[in-house]
Amino acid sequence: MPIKTKYPQGTPSWVDLQTSDQDAAKKFYAELLGWKYDDRPMPEGPVYSMATVRGENVAAIAPLQLDAAQSGAPANWNTYIAVDDVDETVAKVPGAGGQVLMPAFDVGEAGRMTFVTDPTGASVGLWQAKQHIGAGLVGDPGACLWNELNTTDVDTAVRFYNSILGTTTTQMSMGPDYTYTLFQVGDEQVGGAGAPLHPNTPNHWRVYFAVEDVDASAARVVELGGAIVEEAMDIPTVGRMAGVADPQGAVFSIMTPEERPEQ
Repeated sequence: MPIKTKYPQGTPSWVDLQTSDQDAAKKFYAELLGWKYDDRPMPEGPVYSMATVRGENVAAIAPLQLDAAQSGAPANWNTYIAVDDVDETVAKVPGAGGQVLMPAFDVGEAGRMTFVTDPTGASVGLWQAKQHIGAGLVGDPGACLWNELNTTDVDTAVRFYNSILGTTTTQMSMGPDYTYTLFQVGDEQVGGAGAPLHPNTPNHWRVYFAVEDVDASAARVVELGGAIVEEAMDIPTVGRMAGVADPQGAVFSIMTPEERPEQ
């Protein structure tokens, strides 16, 4: 895949893991996805471990914030969506039915951000890039391939994101009883939304990482102390995917995209 240098507004641009055991998580993802790390101390003390593939930033791993850890919050993957002006965007959130979880703040010279929840309760980061644009590499093995909103009320959630980000959507059938919604920025498909595959799944943004062989990688997840949460399945014209959890319980997906003929 080409190296990324910018992300248009409305495009997921970065993912990070907040976990109860940073060292264990770093080892797990290094074994599973081939990550190396560039550890960067944060002002408040903890280290933000930038994961790299072929020298390009693809994700990060950080410890859970102290209050979250003390309250028993689970390890989780976060998706960040690029915005041109985070303050301008966040001002639209309450009127669109969402909730602002924290005031926007600067992350040094890297960028400016906040977290919000959509009307269905899924949380997402909004990222205004400065020196850190987000992932430098996407789509290749070990890098993020796709970001997907799992929600029990797709229509309400889609209206929210389209309203605050200016995205548009199209729909595709994935079987007699399942419709999948695609977020678009211009003509480019940048993410998806669909109902959770299992009941009682919290509404959330799911992160997909590309792998060479889904079945082999899923088996490796188990060997490394993780778990399978959704058995590997083929999605016509898309690829083969599985839902998994790392040893600390953070859920994500792995996918081998379907090979497309050369144009």
